[in-house]
Amino acid sequence: MKAALLKAFGGADVITVGEVSLRDLQPDDAVVRVEVAGVNPLDLKIIAGYMQQFFPVEFPYVPGTDFSGVVDAVGAKVTNLRPGDRVFGRTAPSAGGAFGRNVVIAATDLFVIPAEMSFEQAAALPTAFGTARQSLFDVGHLERGQRVLIHAAAGGVGSMAVQQAHYAGAYVIATASARNIELAESLGADEVIDYRAEDFTQVRDIDLVLDTIGGETLEKSWSVLRADGRIASLVEFGIKPRGGQVGEFVFFASATPYLPEAIRQFQAGHLQIITDSIFPLDEARSALEKLATGHARGKVLVRLSN
Repeated sequence: MKAALLKAFGGADVITVGEVSLRDLQPDDAVVRVEVAGVNPLDLKIIAGYMQQFFPVEFPYVPGTDFSGVVDAVGAKVTNLRPGDRVFGRTAPSAGGAFGRNVVIAATDLFVIPAEMSFEQAAALPTAFGTARQSLFDVGHLERGQRVLIHAAAGGVGSMAVQQAHYAGAYVIATASARNIELAESLGADEVIDYRAEDFTQVRDIDLVLDTIGGETLEKSWSVLRADGRIASLVEFGIKPRGGQVGEFVFFASATPYLPEAIRQFQAGHLQIITDSIFPLDEARSALEKLATGHARGKVLVRLSN
């Protein structure tokens, strides 16, 4: 099958497009004909070789975890799906495969796409929504009425996190560029700080910071926290507590537990799915480069269908 391939670690420029064989269908698996794949920062880290300790890969490796498509076949023990179903899900990072024309995955990790949701919207959901939920609630313990600062609010995870925090009844402060202020407000941010023109450390008494950037932004974020505040970082593996303030890395492994809630919120009209751009498979390298700029508005996608 045709797929984007990684044969050696490096930047987006090491990605080629070629033919690769599909693994055998097991009794609990389904084969999905991929329509659209989502591009995530994790893909860039895996391609660079930074994640071998956590998500070891073997060459040739087909990048990508998030996808949507149509079931082509199911294993003998699968009862929840049938060929022709529109589905979406997330593969294990070590397995990858979303940037390929077909993917084999456990049927229990697939969800039927609601009729009102497009393939593009579905492919944009798994990692962004799941990471936002895990960061805010499992790691951040965010509660109604608390104050949360969300960095890069117009990005894939940020745009989901703003909505999830707002939906949970938190007071949401977001950072974004000037062109994305209206977007962040429309997603539920109570305050939006233009990070290029304003110093976000002007805010105080923050219960939770969602760090999607790291570096200087992370370092400055400690100063805005309450004495017992928390930082949930998607970037800094080695983050440690400071006094009574808690810092924890968000290790996101599986979207499956979170996707039923994503479907429920979308069908109820409580969830917007923001997409930036869509690239054909032959331009998968360009899709990765676009994400690497750090300025994507919502999700960057790759279309696998002809």
